[in-house]
Amino acid sequence: MPITAKPSTQKTLRLKYRNITISGLPGAGSSTLGQALSKVLGWKYFCGGDFMREYATNKGLFDKNNKVHHDASVYSEVFDRQVDFGMRETLKTKSGQILESWLSSFMAQGIKNALKILVYCSNDALRVDRIVNRDNITVQEAKKHIFEREKKNAQKWEKLYKRQWQDWVVAKGTLNKSKPVWFWYPKLYDLTIDTYYNSKEETLKIALDALGYKKPIDYEKIFASQ
Repeated sequence: MPITAKPSTQKTLRLKYRNITISGLPGAGSSTLGQALSKVLGWKYFCGGDFMREYATNKGLFDKNNKVHHDASVYSEVFDRQVDFGMRETLKTKSGQILESWLSSFMAQGIKNALKILVYCSNDALRVDRIVNRDNITVQEAKKHIFEREKKNAQKWEKLYKRQWQDWVVAKGTLNKSKPVWFWYPKLYDLTIDTYYNSKEETLKIALDALGYKKPIDYEKIFASQ
């Protein structure tokens, strides 16, 4: 279960940011990082994938016995926007939050004191292998799960957030209008970490360094259940 941050946490630790967003495509390791940061910092961790999966299961939109996650097409656009803009409101009004989802960092554009982290893996074969082991599925099932889902989600969100892309990204000069909409360009983030070259321990250390965290880290304890 997530642990809610104590009000004095940031002041005591003298951290550079009051919230964290983590985004990454399937198999990159974003959930692993989010859970680890929550354990170290004592901040509340929200996993968008788990939340949406539970919602879809409860609403009968998704078979709970299905090992892999579903794509975003099962939700209405209204619900998608409620969840995504709910994250944006959380970042504006609360502290000690770790929001991990495909779009959490896009929703953090223009918001101060939120560390936006992109977790990616530059080797697709490793991403597939991770999903195979995590969900106990075949390589072909993992490939379909990763790449078809990415395409469907990106297409839906490109249409859904076309206006926000223009206002938050193009108008601010972050990216040129000639660039196609893609929510995982490194320029949209404060920190990018390639988990092909960095272990989960190294990834956690990089994120904590960016946050300004100075205390010793017990990696064995943090990753004991993983």
